[in-house]
Amino acid sequence: MKSIKKITILLIVTFFYYSCDDLINTDPKSVITAGSFWKTENDAEGAMVGMYAYLRDIAGFNLYHLGEARADVVTLGTVGEGGWAKYYYNTLNPDDAGPSWNSFYTLINSANLIIKYVPDIEFSSEQNKNNMLAQAYTMRAWAYFVMTKTWGDLIIRTEPSEGFTAESTQKERMPQTEVFTLIKKDIDEAIKLFPNNDYPAKRCFWSKPAALALKADVYLWTGKRAQGGDADIQVALSALNEIDNSDVELLPTYEDIFDYANKGNNEILMAVRFEENEVGSNVYRDMYLIMSAIPSNIDQATRDRIGALGGGSNNITVPTDYFKSLFTEDDQRKDATFFEIYSLDEQNNPTDYYTTIVTKFSGTVVGGSRAFLDDIILYRYADILLLKAEAKNALDQDPSDEINEIRLRAYGDNFAQHEFVSGTKEANDYAILEERLRELGFEGKRWWDLIRFGKAIEILPELQNKSNPEHLLLWPISNSILSLEVLVQQNPGYTN
Repeated sequence: MKSIKKITILLIVTFFYYSCDDLINTDPKSVITAGSFWKTENDAEGAMVGMYAYLRDIAGFNLYHLGEARADVVTLGTVGEGGWAKYYYNTLNPDDAGPSWNSFYTLINSANLIIKYVPDIEFSSEQNKNNMLAQAYTMRAWAYFVMTKTWGDLIIRTEPSEGFTAESTQKERMPQTEVFTLIKKDIDEAIKLFPNNDYPAKRCFWSKPAALALKADVYLWTGKRAQGGDADIQVALSALNEIDNSDVELLPTYEDIFDYANKGNNEILMAVRFEENEVGSNVYRDMYLIMSAIPSNIDQATRDRIGALGGGSNNITVPTDYFKSLFTEDDQRKDATFFEIYSLDEQNNPTDYYTTIVTKFSGTVVGGSRAFLDDIILYRYADILLLKAEAKNALDQDPSDEINEIRLRAYGDNFAQHEFVSGTKEANDYAILEERLRELGFEGKRWWDLIRFGKAIEILPELQNKSNPEHLLLWPISNSILSLEVLVQQNPGYTN
């Protein structure tokens, strides 16, 4: 990738989100060579700052597009489609392919630099060195996992791009089996290096419990999608059980998970930090409202619920009718997830449906303007419980305890009316998929859930109406990437 042929590490001059641990203050640097850098622990810490900055670049928009936008969670809203139509209608093609893999390889290169140079740097403690290396291995594994779920076979790069030879810059894709071999090896190395089960402050850096969550995610995927079978699913279940030894729990109130003032709460295993004055906004701005889209004839209660606007907010996408239909009125997740707006009829009653906004990640109000700066959650404990239910069901075990733990919080005093009772394996899978959608909607999980369960074509109408839709489960590689990577071939089913 030409974009990563130089060793470029992004360090922050002033307002950088690494303040979430207040780990270091660094002098501004831009292009840094191995000869002038990688000498001290501070250099390494600055490199890690850059690695997490690249992660945030990916998480702001692309991660949601890859993980959920093609599923049955959102449809087009009240204003222009804003580039979202290709996801919802599944009309991706090499000329309009959505996110490319360039940003992921930039992130991987950042991790590769840490893995290469940190072992030779003298640290104040071996624990600090091992923790940094563990984070880099986890980051590389996570990036390759997201990429291989998206594009299948991949170029494998385990050395940083520091030269300009054709051999180092032009490579063919390797089979997905080899990609997963690397991912699993990196995760095992990370788990071995993490010093303990502690979470970093505000839970915005990789930790051992978060690496275990990634391990479970990976092995559940290979167990169900890559011939790993029961052996891999058992590994996933063991990793999920081990997470229970860490300081993590379900919060009693669902909306508290996403409260802007409650970032880094005890339900979070790993999130990508967004802060005021450090970054503009993230994908959730496209799920709210712009001033010009607010009807004039709405009641005051609706105006109060909408509140301040700003931050480039727009009603480009809205929850689908199917998604909204999954919630009963006694499910506390409903009001914490979305809000339907009705205009007034001739009798001034709010009865005429207008649109829906997503309230789950509605940010905060700064100076009278809404700022969409919620953290992007990669893993939280409810996700872990439902992954555990999925793994147990795949192994012919009863998933009821985990599903009911989720439902008990959701329905409270009305839980008895919604208690889950184990049925057939197929029926349980369907229930787990639905529960994951209710619990994790708008968190970038649904598309990959449907792929992992083998249900995408069966459930999504926009795939059913395509001829030979199986190839659409992988994304096309953009023509701009193919023009740079001359040894890379397009995914089957897409024309160049």
